[in-house]
Amino acid sequence: QVQLVESGGGLVQPGGSLRLSCAASGSIFKFNVMGWYRQGPGKERELVATITTGGTTDYGDSVKGRFTISRESAKNTVYLQMNSLKPEDTAVYYCNIKTPLNYWGQGTQVTVSS
Repeated sequence: QVQLVESGGGLVQPGGSLRLSCAASGSIFKFNVMGWYRQGPGKERELVATITTGGTTDYGDSVKGRFTISRESAKNTVYLQMNSLKPEDTAVYYCNIKTPLNYWGQGTQVTVSS
């Protein structure tokens, strides 16, 4: 079993920044993929960003150039730096790890509004 604990969500004005964190614990393989997905109101869950233990990253088209994913593999912790936030970034953000099964965090709300 793997547990994921997310933190860092909240309310921010358009153009602002937030940083999300997610710490994984439990039975984690040395090689894994950690990432963030989001689900906005009335929308399906979508990819935000992923990062492998080797540092290879992948981003959803809507966040490229604005969001940066990073990780501390020794701590099994992943971060999402979100800059230039837009109202359409409003969503519940879920942390995910593939090790090799899929595990999800409980989600953290990000609201971008003036």
